[in-house]
Amino acid sequence: MDIVIDFDGTCVTHRYPEIGKEIGATPVLRELVDAGNRLILSTMRSDDRKRRNRTLSDAVEWFRERDIPLFGVQTNPTQQTWTSSPKAYGELYIDDFALGCPLVFPDDGPPYVDWKQVRRMLVEMEILEDNNEQRTDL
Repeated sequence: MDIVIDFDGTCVTHRYPEIGKEIGATPVLRELVDAGNRLILSTMRSDDRKRRNRTLSDAVEWFRERDIPLFGVQTNPTQQTWTSSPKAYGELYIDDFALGCPLVFPDDGPPYVDWKQVRRMLVEMEILEDNNEQRTDL
């Protein structure tokens, strides 16, 4: 499955142009990749040489530092064979601004993705396995 992932407020807290704090995305993103899914980063961040802005590169580096491979950045590499649309195609989108995405509402800043709840949803959708489930079929 190709899964499109936002960055600020989704992988980290909102601190643009800086990188925000960890919010629990790393283990779930690794688990998604280990299960055979492909992650596509889709973010408002961009690089601008004239302004010496490397915010997109900073986000890509965040994934690299955590050993989370990205299949695509701002686009799905396979979609160019069937569309010229700039919107990254995926079967699932995880974004703090998406309707229905579970959020944490801290006292000191904007809401961000609740990865514990997202993981539960991924288990319910049978995208990830329930590690806490006791097997009775052995």
